[in-house]
Amino acid sequence: MPRNEGTLDRALRIIAGLVLLSLVFVGPQTMWGLIGIVPLATGLLGYCPLYQVVGLNTCPMKKG
Repeated sequence: MPRNEGTLDRALRIIAGLVLLSLVFVGPQTMWGLIGIVPLATGLLGYCPLYQVVGLNTCPMKKG
């Protein structure tokens, strides 16, 4: 899997994933917080399958 997420994109996904996962333990304590696994995983891996389908790429590529 080639990386298709840039540094800022990855950082925002990790933060959003952790915030959503925290909803399972604090606040409303809803299981909907488990949806945070998706942005957390894509942020940690640096690869988003939806970006691949749509043709987006926020990762700067080295030329040469």
